[in-house]
Amino acid sequence: MISLDNSVIGKNIALLRASKGLTQTALGERVGVSFQAVSKWERGETLPDITLLPVLADVLDTTTDFLLSDKKSTCYRGRKQVSDIIEGINCLRRMGELLGKDNILYLHAADGINKGMNTDIEQAFSDERIFEAFTAEAVISALRSGCYIDLTDINRSFRHSHFRDIVTEQAKRHGIK
Repeated sequence: MISLDNSVIGKNIALLRASKGLTQTALGERVGVSFQAVSKWERGETLPDITLLPVLADVLDTTTDFLLSDKKSTCYRGRKQVSDIIEGINCLRRMGELLGKDNILYLHAADGINKGMNTDIEQAFSDERIFEAFTAEAVISALRSGCYIDLTDINRSFRHSHFRDIVTEQAKRHGIK
């Protein structure tokens, strides 16, 4: 039988709510309960109804595991999907197409990436493997900044096992299972 500690769960909810800049009233409205209910959760007097846990985790950009955990777990800053990261990289490609690769905005954006990563972003736009390497770097950067990225999403998003394995290992190092 699993034992839940109301005070730990309440502290987790309070920590995440505050980190999102939400009041108890705002959290209650988004979850569908009163601010008094949220206050009781945070004080450890009561627990959220089990049916509210997925919604609560979603609003607080975390997992139900973290909400219920008494372990020293990672508090994730938000959720990201690999497809959104890929779309972000493709936005730079699209910027070059729309503005022109000789446009100063595109030139400085690409130059910043090239210097920061000691590579050539243009190669990534024409080579699938290099593009996936850029994607892996961007995903790892998101993990390091505290984002939660689901392992299933990682596994289905990378075609090359080399990059998938590297990103999966980094995710596990950041407490994602």
